[in-house]
Amino acid sequence: MNASSRPRPAISACIIAFNEADRIGDCLASLSFCDEIVVVDSFSTDATADIARAAGARVLQRRFDGFRSQKAFAVEQARHDWVLCVDADERVGDALRGSIEAARRAGFDDTAGYRFARLDHYFGRFLRHGNAYPDRVLRLFDRRRGGWRGSREVHEAASVDGPVRTLAGDLVHFPYRSFEQQLAKTQRYARMMAEHDFARGKRASLGKLVVSPAWRFWRGYLLRGGFRDGWHGLVYAYVRANYVRQKTIMLWLLQNGQPLATPAPPAASND
Repeated sequence: MNASSRPRPAISACIIAFNEADRIGDCLASLSFCDEIVVVDSFSTDATADIARAAGARVLQRRFDGFRSQKAFAVEQARHDWVLCVDADERVGDALRGSIEAARRAGFDDTAGYRFARLDHYFGRFLRHGNAYPDRVLRLFDRRRGGWRGSREVHEAASVDGPVRTLAGDLVHFPYRSFEQQLAKTQRYARMMAEHDFARGKRASLGKLVVSPAWRFWRGYLLRGGFRDGWHGLVYAYVRANYVRQKTIMLWLLQNGQPLATPAPPAASND
């Protein structure tokens, strides 16, 4: 059977969301070529779910218990085996859409999944160098051959059993509404990663505390050309290096029996 006579594979787009009313509309619009859109909402308090339903998405609500688990649940709810996983702050760019549709017309051949570059919009500029780009991610795959596996709930990554190919075009990412949000988000992720590493038996050292953040900065800013993104690249490199510093400090504290958060006050006695 040649490519032109093969049945056109259907694609389910899978999104997880929480309080994304200001961004999910553009995300959904970029997925109009998909055969269905599934949105798993973590009980948003804004209009996220209503906007998704109005756009024709099938909306399910589930308590959030981790990024990986939430995405795995979304994939399980899809009606089709080929799934395209996108976050609410991402959009499928025109070039990437063309690449996906061309791969689908070819019946996805014998490929188990596809990766493509993610392009970050960072406070008024797209970052095209350094550690930020191309940041290729595996997001289009046959769920019969893989998915969101493993135990890590943050910085989660999909994997498949079989060939993986790279598609041209960008998944456009709008990760931060403000610098304050970026700082809060990176601190949250640093804690989640430190707790994950500690549970797996990984340990920090004073040497890593000194060397690892510096290496992250110089690798991204100099070796990978982050300086070519102007002041945006400099700020990005500083913040990412600080993320590594926070993660290492938190891991050090955990292995030395120190709390990462203020303990909850004891319950009041009724005596």
